[in-house]
Amino acid sequence: MDKVLILMGSDSDWPIMKKCCSVLNDFGVSYSVSVSSAHRTPDKTVETVSNFKGDCIIVGAGAAAHLAGVVAAHTIKPVIAIPINATPLNGVDALYSTVQMPSGIPVASMAIDGSKNAALFAVQILSLSDDVLKQRLTEYKKNMIKVVNDKDNKIKQLAKEL
Repeated sequence: MDKVLILMGSDSDWPIMKKCCSVLNDFGVSYSVSVSSAHRTPDKTVETVSNFKGDCIIVGAGAAAHLAGVVAAHTIKPVIAIPINATPLNGVDALYSTVQMPSGIPVASMAIDGSKNAALFAVQILSLSDDVLKQRLTEYKKNMIKVVNDKDNKIKQLAKEL
């Protein structure tokens, strides 16, 4: 059974959403992916969400970005939204649509095009009941510290060489 459902409003969202898939692959989290529009295929959207047996749903959408709200209205599972830069408004329209959910319909919103953080947030949610994921996240964070320290040392060395 897949732990995460990834929905996107259009196949044009794939370049952003595939980063989410890559992170989940790195952590060994099973997921399924689907294109479903809140406006063009509302019945499919509700059916997909209603039939999902996993733990968490990640939703990417641009423009009006109603997909995450529609999903959240039809589930009690955590919904993580990724507003996508898909219009001349550079994703701000999607961000506003995503963060302005009505009271009682919570949606966690990431940054515009923030699919990597959406996947990491899903892993954090899943790690609450999965010690293997908890350990992988701990190692991931330790590696981030090492990477930043290595960059710090590199810049210090470059500064000395001036």
